[in-house]
Amino acid sequence: MKKKLLAVLMAATMVLSLVACGGKEEPAAEAPATEEAGEAAEEAEEAAPAAADLKVGLVTDLGGVEDQSFNQSAWEGLQRAAEDFGVEVQYLSSATDADYAPNLETFVDEEFDLIISVGFLLADATRAAAEANPDVKFAIIDDATCADLDNVACLTFKVEQATYLVGYVAGMMTEKDNIGFVLGMAGDAMHPFGYGYFAGALDANPDITLQMANANNFGDPATGSSLTTNFVTNGADIVFHAAGATGTGVISECQAKGIMAIGVDSDQSYLAPETVITSAMKRVDNAVYATVEALINGTYAGGLSSFDIHNGGVDIAPTQDLLTEEVITAVEDVKAKLEAGEITVPATAEEFDAAYGDVYTLD
Repeated sequence: MKKKLLAVLMAATMVLSLVACGGKEEPAAEAPATEEAGEAAEEAEEAAPAAADLKVGLVTDLGGVEDQSFNQSAWEGLQRAAEDFGVEVQYLSSATDADYAPNLETFVDEEFDLIISVGFLLADATRAAAEANPDVKFAIIDDATCADLDNVACLTFKVEQATYLVGYVAGMMTEKDNIGFVLGMAGDAMHPFGYGYFAGALDANPDITLQMANANNFGDPATGSSLTTNFVTNGADIVFHAAGATGTGVISECQAKGIMAIGVDSDQSYLAPETVITSAMKRVDNAVYATVEALINGTYAGGLSSFDIHNGGVDIAPTQDLLTEEVITAVEDVKAKLEAGEITVPATAEEFDAAYGDVYTLD
């Protein structure tokens, strides 16, 4: 009996010992994680002042930050970066092309850490400023000619993917089989808007009539309005623009004439909710934001950066209020094929002409 009792007591002692040991080991296992969390917090605190010390400047094209298009989108992306990261941001508007170089030089003189040029029209001025100031970091939207410079990040977009989708919408939604397109200015960075739009429209509706005109100005709503009137006179019932602030004239004239409009760069349905059926979104805001984030993280690099449908660079607007279920379903299917690589949208004159013939006349 004594032996049995002794065995029970020994077993109980072992259990208590194990429990006690387990209780002692648990805090010890948590200690490294606590130390790591503390170190991470300290690193974050050290990084915050560095971000707050950074200054990022934006030089606009002629439309200004209230163009309701790509200049505004760029500024909105920079404002979002300021809110999230604490960087100091500022913009300088360009009233004429003569303002490009002085505006860039102002930011250089004020020792801004990153200077962003909005639009390919600033390419020459940006190159000159970057070559004269190799220690200053630059970025330029819609230009690839400066990609050979180590201190210029060239932010380009596969806009033809987005315009293909809205072109497909136009091809299905037109009741007169007649659509128009207003281009802001001819150039290698701009023609893909037209190639994608007409490719999508022709794939959806091979019998469609295509009208097109070059406004040769990104800041002239009156010209946009006049060109749209001409399209309507010749039978168009949908007009798409890729023309910056000139496009606001396109949309207002479509509204006045009771026809459909397609916006660009951002979701422009808010400009005329009963007129703008969709928009080809070029997420300049996301590209600007990503470039500022790279500057903060120390991963900024000069050269070419491409934004497309896979990385949030381009898309069709989420607003679908004026689209039929049939159109929504069809476009979702086409978008899935684009993302899967089953559809390749022409981005050059040669590619477009080979697939659709010589029907694009603005290049």
